[in-house]
Amino acid sequence: MVLFHYALVDDLIPQEEFERRVEQKIEECGDLLDEPTAAMLVVGALGRQHVRVRELSGKSSLFCFFAKVVDKTEPKEFVRKDGEKGWVATLLVGDETGTTRIVLWDEKAGAVLEIAIGDVLEIIGRHPGKNMREIYALALRKATCEITCTVPAGNGTGLSAEPVDLDVLLIGAGAPRTFTRRDGTTGEMQKCVIGDATGTARLVVWAPDLLLGIPAGSALHIAGAKPDRRSEGRAYSLDESGTVSLSDAVVTVPFAPLASVSDNGYYSVHGEVKTVHEPRSFTSRDGTTSWVRNIRIGEGDEVLSVVLWGEHALVPVHPGDRIEIYHAAAKPGRFGGIELGVGRGSIFRVPHEETRAITFTGTIIPGNGCTFIDNGTERYLIEREFPAGCDVKITGVLSGSRIIPERSEPAERSPDAVAERLAALAARLDAPLPP
Repeated sequence: MVLFHYALVDDLIPQEEFERRVEQKIEECGDLLDEPTAAMLVVGALGRQHVRVRELSGKSSLFCFFAKVVDKTEPKEFVRKDGEKGWVATLLVGDETGTTRIVLWDEKAGAVLEIAIGDVLEIIGRHPGKNMREIYALALRKATCEITCTVPAGNGTGLSAEPVDLDVLLIGAGAPRTFTRRDGTTGEMQKCVIGDATGTARLVVWAPDLLLGIPAGSALHIAGAKPDRRSEGRAYSLDESGTVSLSDAVVTVPFAPLASVSDNGYYSVHGEVKTVHEPRSFTSRDGTTSWVRNIRIGEGDEVLSVVLWGEHALVPVHPGDRIEIYHAAAKPGRFGGIELGVGRGSIFRVPHEETRAITFTGTIIPGNGCTFIDNGTERYLIEREFPAGCDVKITGVLSGSRIIPERSEPAERSPDAVAERLAALAARLDAPLPP
């Protein structure tokens, strides 16, 4: 048993010294401590503490924590690249702060046969490289403490990769995008955010026609959604073998209290804008220009820092506006505190914005980190990439000053249309400047 806890500090002191300190701790307490408890005290004195699940994203290379088993897989045999056979099994464990996957390799994989769902384990492990979504177990043992974990296994939240049925709210859907397969053929996909009473999730639809004509805010019954185990957070994919139908169910997606947002995980929050900074442009890693904007929102006495990325940073907001944020990632702030990052895969909404269906024809005009469509008299932000200077006809949803495209097609440039555009442009140039 001493060796279990020594794994936490084997880079600090020799094993003989660790055992000596454990024996000394037992003697100091008059034999009132058992060996595991004394070993934990020695580990704590050396600066290595047990953490909660949400703290597993810290900088430490080794973690020790208690967690309850929520789901498990049976040991599975596989063949390594060198031809040798191995075994692997996975546990889904959690506490009141979240869940994580524990991967057991080779001889450790057999331990899952003696572990039942509901057991509480003490686990020592480390992240595999930069993957913060799972822990490779170095050692584990059953523990007698009580752990609260309210996350049920099922409906895509466990370890099974079998398709599931979902009753959800379609919170938001991006425009369909074209992708190229490995064989050189092309297809379309659409990224969405869905939610239910347990929170939000990402949904990638590989057959966008399944959502054709379905507006955000609709209650859906989705059959055949496949859980995505590689993604961080709750995620699903849906291909042409699945189905989507409108539902009469009342689906409510809860907002988290601002004070409950920790330094990791995905959250949906709402509140009043307290402070707003101007958007700032920056050059992303791929050389393109993008935008970032810092705001602070409040609800009662609670205040939270929010960072808006990309086109979210260009949405007009002012102090006093009520806003809604869905599926945003939390992390420690650069200057302390917690930040909620609203980027790709998140939904940022100003509820008082007008939302309606729209068909709009205009010319694509690139901005500094954004894209506009302009018909000579009106201009809107557009949430999709188009070649600069092309004329397109967009069918989609107008939300405030943004068009969220559902379909697009090339627009022909007739002489009359060009003349009208030039006349409208001339009128705008001749218009007097506001005082």
